[in-house]
Amino acid sequence: MNWMKHTDLNQANTLLERVRSALVDLPAKDPRLLSPLVLAYVGDTVYDLYVRTRLILASDATAHGLHMRATRLVCAKAQATALYAILDKLTEDELSVYKRGRNSHLGTVPKHAAIQDYRAATGLEALLGYLYLSGQDARLTELMALALAPKEEDHA
Repeated sequence: MNWMKHTDLNQANTLLERVRSALVDLPAKDPRLLSPLVLAYVGDTVYDLYVRTRLILASDATAHGLHMRATRLVCAKAQATALYAILDKLTEDELSVYKRGRNSHLGTVPKHAAIQDYRAATGLEALLGYLYLSGQDARLTELMALALAPKEEDHA
């Protein structure tokens, strides 16, 4: 968690509550009842936000340089690698959400992604979407710190 310092999450509202308060009052939805692809839809944005935040805190690169680095981290292969870094740390419930996302019927697969990487990435995104929508910010932050921990190649 060196790259991300945060205040005590027990004292702050969850990020979801803060986002929801900025919008009109909308009824809460149980994330367990949402389609895994809907969870992945929001999880993709959550993952991207963590990656971009890490990049701006760890670099003085230009916006273009940040974008180029982000595209290497926000792709199916990199997301699959991130998933494998946390897979053995998931709870039974988290593993279930991941598997629902991984096993979802995907309409298309990007031509530059291996199907197993794309499925793993979709599962990770579903898990992140679930954690975000269920207000589990501390757990989300814990897993993302592990998933995005700097690797040897990051220093090359």
